[in-house]
Amino acid sequence: MAQSRSKDSTKESSVKGVEAPLSVSFKDVEQARENIRRYIHETPCAYSERLSSMTDCKLSLKLENLQMTASYKERGSLNKILNLTKKEREAGVIAASAGNHAQGVAYAAMRQGIRATIVMPETTPLAKIRGTMEFDAEVILYGSGYDDAFGKAMELQQEHGYSFIHAFDDPLIIAGQGTVGLELLEQNPYVDTVVVPIGGGGLIAGIAVAMKEINPKIRLIGVEAEQVPSMLTSVRNGKITEVERASTIADGIAVAKVGKYPFPIVQRYVDDIVTVSEEEIANAIMVLLEREKTLVEGSGAAGFAAVYNKKIPNIDGKRVAVVITGGNIDITILSKILERGLAKDGRLANLKVIVPDKPGSIAEVAAIVAKHRGNILNIAHDRVFTAASLRETEVEFLLETKGHAHVKEIVQEISEKHYQVKVGKPA
Repeated sequence: MAQSRSKDSTKESSVKGVEAPLSVSFKDVEQARENIRRYIHETPCAYSERLSSMTDCKLSLKLENLQMTASYKERGSLNKILNLTKKEREAGVIAASAGNHAQGVAYAAMRQGIRATIVMPETTPLAKIRGTMEFDAEVILYGSGYDDAFGKAMELQQEHGYSFIHAFDDPLIIAGQGTVGLELLEQNPYVDTVVVPIGGGGLIAGIAVAMKEINPKIRLIGVEAEQVPSMLTSVRNGKITEVERASTIADGIAVAKVGKYPFPIVQRYVDDIVTVSEEEIANAIMVLLEREKTLVEGSGAAGFAAVYNKKIPNIDGKRVAVVITGGNIDITILSKILERGLAKDGRLANLKVIVPDKPGSIAEVAAIVAKHRGNILNIAHDRVFTAASLRETEVEFLLETKGHAHVKEIVQEISEKHYQVKVGKPA
């Protein structure tokens, strides 16, 4: 079930947000666009007929995974670095990141001839580490998550006098990320709802300033990983609240504590925040790859996962835009995600069948699978660690099927042959 703010709490937080001026203005976002325009791609906001029919809305994807670094992060990094003084440039820059911000900073620094040091968690996918090193940055691996890497980066910044480039808690970074919103409005001026993943809050804050100042009627929805709902928790509590760290395939938005600059902007402008599970994110990655031929990482798929799994109410027939924030995914993780996604769709099925321990039993089950045109990928016996009697054996079949209905047909006929059969569920 989606977690979201009630209408009452939304109104309350909006009133609180009006009391103080925000750190980023619409003019700041416009200036950021002028600053970075010649360095970035204006990514497409592509309408998808297939996904629209699957989600019952008019769905477009703002494809920030098509940037040079395969993420929107270079927008904010460029805006920040282009505003450094000569002395700050000479000192070099440092950043902490789970991956996409690292590449954004490294790319921006390389383009400006500035030395960059990036501290990344030891759990960072290899693809993101390699991508960062390709932009001539020095990479230091430290800690189990973003917050550990951030602490180490601050130590090094004090020690060497580097200029620190924050991933989200900086007005210049927020303004740079807000240029996504300006482009989106120009490409889809009649959009009703915009869905944005939330980590530290920099992207949704920038987009909120850019879009809500032009059209306050646009509905802005944030999406977090279920394991790390730091912005949702903070908004509910009315103050920035650190949550427990947790592992998630949406590593790019796994931030335990949101930024002090984005938070009041989110309070004022964001209409709702929902969460998505690991299984929903994995399935969304698979659907985007299979149906749209678009490779997306976990955090980048979070927004679509919320739409696809009906986490956002009142969007039927509406014009909806989802920001696809990044495409930097480790191939080894991708293979696991695809397998889980296929399992959720019923196209991979795990059957555990107890059969008499005698010749021909397995062949009979296999014949049933073949009759229904299922494909057996693997067969494994278990005579010891099983509830079967001494005269029986448990046989595990990994099947490639057409979906849940197809699996049900196969299971039904196996059961009719008086075999005990159990369908395994994906973890």
